[in-house]
Amino acid sequence: MQIPPSTADRASARTRRRFLRDLAWGLGGGVLAGVGAAGPAMAGRAGATASTAGTDGSTASPGVPDRRIVVTTPTGTLGAQVLHHLLAAPVRVRVVARDPDRLPAEVRARAEIVVGSHGDAAVIAQACEGADAVFWLCPPDPQASSVASAYVDFARPAAAAFARYRVPRVVGISALGRGTPLAAEAGFVTGSLAMDDLIAASGVHFRALVMPSFMDNIARQAPAIRERGVFFGPIPGDVAMPAVASRDIAGVAASLLLAADWTGQREQPVLGPEDLSFDAMAAIASEVLGRPVRYVHTTYEAYRDGFVQRGMSAAMAQGMADMARAKAGGLDNAVARTRDNRTPTTFRTWCLDTLRPLVDGDSRQAT
Repeated sequence: MQIPPSTADRASARTRRRFLRDLAWGLGGGVLAGVGAAGPAMAGRAGATASTAGTDGSTASPGVPDRRIVVTTPTGTLGAQVLHHLLAAPVRVRVVARDPDRLPAEVRARAEIVVGSHGDAAVIAQACEGADAVFWLCPPDPQASSVASAYVDFARPAAAAFARYRVPRVVGISALGRGTPLAAEAGFVTGSLAMDDLIAASGVHFRALVMPSFMDNIARQAPAIRERGVFFGPIPGDVAMPAVASRDIAGVAASLLLAADWTGQREQPVLGPEDLSFDAMAAIASEVLGRPVRYVHTTYEAYRDGFVQRGMSAAMAQGMADMARAKAGGLDNAVARTRDNRTPTTFRTWCLDTLRPLVDGDSRQAT
């Protein structure tokens, strides 16, 4: 006799899956996310250069009236912020949502809603018909049998729809590392770069926003910081790397989605304003929070096993560990920071207006 799961059991399972997706996505800089603007697979496809999106985190273009822009993951950390920018512009917005009830009332009232997963062929086809631009973010599947399945296979229906409906432009979220020796064995990053190649092969004008880990990932450890004064990770604490705030990524993405004057295919790095180690981040967090905070370095094996214990498949957990190892080896440090790829939000600013309210127990104030 099989006993059906209770409502509490189902809620617990949903919470666990969401936790794993969020944590994986945050470390990967959006891939659960090379040298130069275009990597080997996308090189040669770049046509006319883009009117580059504002890396100040703002929406640089007012948009073209009556254009329809599709947003995937509209209830996620990044998708929701992109959606906020677009709803303030004179464009029509269409969202793809598994659970429309999770959308804010304003979005339900103002946006066209396509119900389902954007990995489903029928759903993404409905979303792409008549679309002028698509914001693409692949949500990592913690239970996937392989990293390739989670990214490349998930995106196959979308790549076909982009070609079938001749979607003019796609802005995707991806990761740094293309063209580096580490890219081939970088777990989720490897999968994300392969997904980018699949999308580019559809012929769509494409900007892959490639970035390091999100500052926002540390927010997911706010309870540990509040209760024990620590946050954890497998990357050595003295390794300096770029980090970026999701708000800045959303501004760059929205600017590109609203613009109609760029063509070709290339990567656009979004690097944040500075390189910091996790030890340095802990010191800044201590100053902002007014309490001691330290970074605790774990092993890659413990990191991987922790995901498995929380319900992630062995293949995906290994992908997380491989990505972290590659980042520790310099995967995110290959692209030089320039005026065009620097974004404004410093880690100190992010701690002040996002981490501190979470640690102090008022998540409603966090941005």
